[in-house]
Amino acid sequence: MEAAIRDHPLWATATEEDIDCAMEGLEKYVMTKLFSRTFAASPEDAKIDHEISEKICLLQTFLKPEHLDIPPILHNEASWLLAEKELQKINAFKAPYEKLLSIMNCCRVINNLLLNAAMTEHVPAGADDFLPANPPMLHSNLKFIKLYRRQAKLTSEAEYYFTNLVSAKTFIVDLNAKSLTMDEIKFEESMQAAQLANRSELSSTCQISQQGKNECSFSKEMHNKLNDAGDFQVLQHGSNYPYMEANSEELTVGDVEMLLRHYKDLVTRYTILCKAINCLSTQEKEPLLHLEMQGAGSLLPKHGGINKDTNDQPTPHQDK
Repeated sequence: MEAAIRDHPLWATATEEDIDCAMEGLEKYVMTKLFSRTFAASPEDAKIDHEISEKICLLQTFLKPEHLDIPPILHNEASWLLAEKELQKINAFKAPYEKLLSIMNCCRVINNLLLNAAMTEHVPAGADDFLPANPPMLHSNLKFIKLYRRQAKLTSEAEYYFTNLVSAKTFIVDLNAKSLTMDEIKFEESMQAAQLANRSELSSTCQISQQGKNECSFSKEMHNKLNDAGDFQVLQHGSNYPYMEANSEELTVGDVEMLLRHYKDLVTRYTILCKAINCLSTQEKEPLLHLEMQGAGSLLPKHGGINKDTNDQPTPHQDK
């Protein structure tokens, strides 16, 4: 395309800067029009994006700079926050150049931090100290830039910073205890705890988002029955558990998905509650015992929970 522009009579007197601007404009126009068909176009890309984002979320709950052997002189939260904000802008753009510019601005902030540290504290600056934030669709953004940014422009500084972020992504994907200054058992325990907390948070968020959509989620038969009984309006405005008054013969295959979601939510909350209660002191447990004796229900689980008379750890309860 660039050769065609150069050879065209209308561009005979154009300077290199004019041609470069024309190519940038053409790239932006074409890729903006084709964005929905070229960005994250395959299910595999979406899957990888989700896996990377989820792993970064889990790591952020317990990973500290010292686990990555980042010197204290580089623990500059203000610079990190600025770099993170620059990288988060990447999804606001549709043109490869603008996405690449977000990466370059982020890396320049980090690079300046490294250079300042190297000059003042004689700390060597290197690519290993680049660690990205958690921008959505990181894999798809990097793939999009690599495929559709003009190769003639993906050189020098741009290529260096782009390669650094690609390397950081690869590091995160392959990251395990051996990649860090951390005990392997502690790493696995931290990851499992983060996964449990993440599932609980997602479950709660999902439940809240579904509260206003329960009408659409019911089977048609259940919707009509509740309408006829005059109860549907109450469920719409307050209940996250619309099957409390249902009978088994009224349920359909369409209701299974929501029932399963509620079951998983209940098990997750029960498990977290048991673990939380086990962390309480005997004095802190007394109000719960008092409520239970008054008939408030079984706040202290008898199976897989705590022993009311001792501080023994619970025996895990698993579905067979």
